[in-house]
Amino acid sequence: MKDKNSLRSIANSTIKNEADAISNLQASVDENFLTSVDRIIHSQGRVIVTGIGKSAIIGQKIVATMNSTGTPAAFMHAADAIHGDLGTIRKEDIVICLSKSGETPEIRILVPLLKEYGSLLIAMVGNRESFLARHADLIIDTTVPKEACPNNLAPTSSTTAQLVMGDALAVCLLEARGFTSDDFAKLHPGGALGKQLYLKVGDLYTGNEAPRVQVKDDIRKVIIEISSSRLGATAVLRGGNLEGIITDGDLRRMLERNPDYSDLTAGEIMSKNPRTVSPEMLVVNALNLMRKNNITQLLVVENEEYKGVIHLHDILREGII
Repeated sequence: MKDKNSLRSIANSTIKNEADAISNLQASVDENFLTSVDRIIHSQGRVIVTGIGKSAIIGQKIVATMNSTGTPAAFMHAADAIHGDLGTIRKEDIVICLSKSGETPEIRILVPLLKEYGSLLIAMVGNRESFLARHADLIIDTTVPKEACPNNLAPTSSTTAQLVMGDALAVCLLEARGFTSDDFAKLHPGGALGKQLYLKVGDLYTGNEAPRVQVKDDIRKVIIEISSSRLGATAVLRGGNLEGIITDGDLRRMLERNPDYSDLTAGEIMSKNPRTVSPEMLVVNALNLMRKNNITQLLVVENEEYKGVIHLHDILREGII
C-alpha cells in the first residue's frame, strides 16, 4: 500500500498529464473541426455518435450534451451496429465515430458499411494514420502523447481528450444556433436547474395569503394579520396604494423602543418603500434579491397593485437554493 504522500503525488501527476493532453488539443481546432460544425449545423438529419469500449461511454455523454443544447443526436454502439442497429441511420445523418486507435475489429467492419449509407463520417480519433482516419470524410484529432495510466494502457488521457473535444463541438454548435437560456429551459423542465430558468414568482405566490392592513389600523390588527398568514409580514396600504411593510422583525424592534405600544398604528411601525417584485420575475432572481438584502419575504406588485407575498420557504420547497 502506497503512503499518503505517494498517493498524492500519483493523483497530481495524473491531473497534470490529463491537463497537458487537453491543452494540446487546441491545435486540433482546425479546418476539419470547423467544417464539422458547419456540416452539422446545416444537416437535415441527426448526429449519430458511435464507438466501442471506453469511447462508447464518452460517446453517450457527447450525445447527452448535444441533445440538451439543441443538436439532435443519438448513440449507436459499434458492436450493436454491426448486428442490426445500422438500421437507425439515414443518409442525411452525420456519423461521429470515436476511437483512440481507429483500428479495432468492430470499427474496421463498421466503417465500410457507414460509407455505403452515404452519411458524412467524422472520425474523432487518436491516430491520424489509422483505418478509421483514412476512410473518414473529416478528422477531429484527439491524439494524446501518453495515457495517465503508468503502463500507458488504460484509456485515461485519451478519453478525457474525446470528452473535451465533444464538449467543444457541442458548445460551438450551441453558439452557432443562437441557443439561449430560454431554449435550455424548454429542454430541462425538471429539477432545480430547469426551475431556475423558467419558474416565475407568479407560479408560487398565489398559494399564499395576501396579508394587508391599513396605515391607521392598530397594532392588535397588525399582529393578528401577521400571525394568521404565517408569512412573517404584512403589507401596509393607504386605501389601495402600497405604503410599506411590517415584518416580525419590525414588531420586535418596536417593542424594544416603545414600552407603551398600545396606541401605535401600522403607519407608525412600518418600514417605508418595501422591496417588491413582479409576478413575471424569475424565482431565482427573487431569491438573489432576498439574499442581497438579508430578508425572507418580498411583496408582489403588478401594475402598482399589491398582489401578495412570496416567502423564502416557497422557494425552498421548489428545491431552488
